[in-house]
Amino acid sequence: MAAILVVEDDRNQRLLLEEELAGDGHAVLTVASGPDALATIEKAMPDLVVMDIAMPEMDGLELLARLLALNHHLPVIIHTAYASYKDNFMSWAADAYVLKRGDLRELKDAVRHVLTKGHGPGPAELTAEACA
Repeated sequence: MAAILVVEDDRNQRLLLEEELAGDGHAVLTVASGPDALATIEKAMPDLVVMDIAMPEMDGLELLARLLALNHHLPVIIHTAYASYKDNFMSWAADAYVLKRGDLRELKDAVRHVLTKGHGPGPAELTAEACA
């Protein structure tokens, strides 16, 4: 079972992703903004972050840069309605780029793929303090 942090400003999307990913056996924590994601990661490092790009306060690309500065081994999946961000070189740092659709199969496949390919030390060995 993986610990997944979902960063999504749309409440309905957050609830849907939480339900679907938890249904696949993952421990899912959701937050509505980039600052909330950073605060959460200071307390506990997840195995994976699934995040939107178009969010108020801090967009997903800025959050991605900050997450990778904290822990360059942290797997991140961008889950957005906008294909145009795929051309932004910062989005290339993510492990996967998935467009939002009514069917979550592509996202769930990306989650499975990213979690099975492995990334550096496990979450038990890696904490926010270790990354500072």
